[in-house]
Amino acid sequence: MKRVSLLVIVTLLSFQGLLAQELSVGKIMQDPKWMGVFPSNISWDEKGETIYFNYNPENHPSDSLYKINISEPDEIIKVSPEEEKSRIPSNADSNQAKTKKTFTRNGELLIQDLKTGERKTLLSMGEGISNAKFLKNENRISFVLNNNIYVYDTENGNLRKVTNIKSGEKPEEKNASLSKKDEWLKEDNLDLLGVVQEREEKKDKTKAYEEAVKSPEPFTFYTGKKIVNNLQLSPDEKYVSFSLITRVGNKRTIVPDYTDASGYTTDMNTRTKVGDEPMKVEMAIYNLKKDTVYLVKTDKLPGIKDLPDYVKDYPEKTWEEKERGLVLTGPYFSADGNYAVVNAYSNDNKDRWISLVDMETGELKNLDRQRDEAWIAGPGIGGSWGNAVFGWLPDNKNIYFQSEATGYSHLYSLDVRSGTKRQLTKGNFEVFSPQISKDGKFWYLTTSEVHPGERHLYMMPLMGGRMEKLTSMIGNNDAKLSPDEKNIAILYSYSNKPWELFLQANEPGAEPSQLTDGESEEFKAYEWREPELVTFTAQDGTEVPARLYKPSARARNGAAVIFVHGAGYLQNVHKWWSSYFREYMFHNLLTDLGYTVLDIDYRGSAGYGRDWRTAIYRHMGGLDLSDQVDGANYLVANHNVEPGKIGIYGGSYGGFITLMALFNASDTFTSGAALRSVTDWAHYNHGYTSNILNEPFNDPIAYRRSSPIYFADGLKGNLLIAHGMLDVNVHFQDVVRLAQILVELGKDNWEMAVYPVEDHGFVEPSSWTDEYKRILKLFNNTLLD
Repeated sequence: MKRVSLLVIVTLLSFQGLLAQELSVGKIMQDPKWMGVFPSNISWDEKGETIYFNYNPENHPSDSLYKINISEPDEIIKVSPEEEKSRIPSNADSNQAKTKKTFTRNGELLIQDLKTGERKTLLSMGEGISNAKFLKNENRISFVLNNNIYVYDTENGNLRKVTNIKSGEKPEEKNASLSKKDEWLKEDNLDLLGVVQEREEKKDKTKAYEEAVKSPEPFTFYTGKKIVNNLQLSPDEKYVSFSLITRVGNKRTIVPDYTDASGYTTDMNTRTKVGDEPMKVEMAIYNLKKDTVYLVKTDKLPGIKDLPDYVKDYPEKTWEEKERGLVLTGPYFSADGNYAVVNAYSNDNKDRWISLVDMETGELKNLDRQRDEAWIAGPGIGGSWGNAVFGWLPDNKNIYFQSEATGYSHLYSLDVRSGTKRQLTKGNFEVFSPQISKDGKFWYLTTSEVHPGERHLYMMPLMGGRMEKLTSMIGNNDAKLSPDEKNIAILYSYSNKPWELFLQANEPGAEPSQLTDGESEEFKAYEWREPELVTFTAQDGTEVPARLYKPSARARNGAAVIFVHGAGYLQNVHKWWSSYFREYMFHNLLTDLGYTVLDIDYRGSAGYGRDWRTAIYRHMGGLDLSDQVDGANYLVANHNVEPGKIGIYGGSYGGFITLMALFNASDTFTSGAALRSVTDWAHYNHGYTSNILNEPFNDPIAYRRSSPIYFADGLKGNLLIAHGMLDVNVHFQDVVRLAQILVELGKDNWEMAVYPVEDHGFVEPSSWTDEYKRILKLFNNTLLD
């Protein structure tokens, strides 16, 4: 009897365990908190004793700030609001010795001694001040208040306003001239009234005396209709630089909100469309000694009037050779104030110039030109609004930056005196987030040298040489060095393990220790797959990377689903936890049901160098689509997938590719789900689209062959369109226009699901669940016998 009861209990427990491991769309699309609690956004305190990170073990609506003191690594403490408010902001400026930091907060100018922790309030202005910086004389600190530069002397407590910049036009002096009629009346009145004449003469004498003795008016620069931005004082206090921005009134798209709480339909005024007139950005220099302002001169930059290569495809059009518009960032001053360098990006984003600027004249001496007939980009290279890796080496004579000159983004130094450029890292890999060590002798940098799908932290001599790998865990090691450089905080994940926090000594081969363990028991109950990283050969002979999910021989149903990641320039074939975690879990579900799943880093994806990045130039839906077709053929040839039983899906750029696949490769793909998809690139935003396809009125060929709406007649398979009606990125208008085309074409093998309360990235679990139930239903109904 006892033996039977025990058997029953064991059987029930096993059955319950089996149920716990089963996946459903409702389970994986619920609020992600069911998966557990995972850290993000790690940082250190100033002494290297405490790691801060965002965390949410209390299951609040949003994350809070937590900390771990490395002397007590088992204790995770929630940071009090007082401590959080008192932390030194990340944009605080350090002195050269890195012993002090200055910053602004709530209208106050503050300085903190990093050794003692002592903090002083230097000034309390009662209004917003910003951009506090140590000057060459580190007893003096500059800051910005009301679009003017001020300097505070910490030794004598003096505060001085350095600039006098005012918005608007210069007031016009009153016009003293009178009309003939008014002049006659005045003279006649003065002749008649003697006392009035005496008073007028006295007034003129008083005015003449005041003019003779008064101090001259301070020089004032009036901005007119332009907006001032990026004010900074040179370390030697001789010059102030700032940007002058002339805005343009490009027309914006209205997105209606039919579910506004008021009960009325309200309009959201969202982005413009590709082909915008760019705003004009000029860099000005305020010469403090000469009391004058002049602009940085860009007309002598090499190739400033170059036309792009694509103009040859339009021989009937006359192209005007003219100076291209630019955006200048900087100046970046050497610490001694002897040199200043600017980055200049052309508005068409095909050129980047790095130039030495003569602050006395505004003349530029070009040091490096990066030209790409597609578009300038890549890790650390940035664009017209910054985000580039750039700075000065400790000698104050060499700058550092990243360039794709070799086809991969690498780190370079350049002597601003001689123009000599030196490549510091080399190989078929990319460099991320380089920083100079505290002693100025080494680089710390993250690279993909081991594998395109891995990230590790390295140490390298300042002028290049052998890189020494510091991290060892396979996956992504998002490493943050402690300020004293003794320890490394690592946000780490693997392909089937979400992000956790680790601590490691800053030594090669040191063993990392795990500080957080956030996976819920429910999440752990399922054995999440480790996707197999594979490559397949494309039609042009290129090896294309992909992640493969294979079902068991028993479950295999002969059908396959190909997932197309979004974002265009994004990597998803890697060894770390995907930002597409819902899709990853859905792929596990599909594989349980017997589907083979392939997730491709098609041409245009990140992580593989310049040629891969720009392979979609002027033809989206070209190689990026043929990679999906070749992936499908690979599955048929190698993984027991049956032709005619292949589906495809994706969101945003993935939705666009899905449409192109259903319209242009209908012999390969039987069904597809296009989520929040671009249907016509002429209706997308300027910054992204103009890089890849230029502008629709200048390069209509690129737009015609890249936009699905022109190929809708090719639809033969089964199409699901899903879109949020509040999408301010890819507007709902995109699929409305496509729907009308499909109606006019008489297509009846498509359906549309709309989500009235959702933006581009869905928020509500109910919306995610509904969408993915429809996707699963589509594949089950159309791919399975």
